[in-house]
Amino acid sequence: MEKALIAFAAALAVGLSAIATAWAQSRIGAAGAGTLAEKPELAATIIILVAIPETMVILGFVVAAMILFGV
Repeated sequence: MEKALIAFAAALAVGLSAIATAWAQSRIGAAGAGTLAEKPELAATIIILVAIPETMVILGFVVAAMILFGV
């Protein structure tokens, strides 16, 4: 039972961070598309803003690894 709870905690760490990232990127992507239509010179800024939420998934993966390996 204990291993199942540990696995569930690791799955939550990755899953919830992935859902939050997807939600954030959908909002940023929609706003970025509108911005690029009006000001194409802001393309680099929009790419950076879309990439920033990816760190949440990476950190969720690190937390899940820490949970699974007992660190």
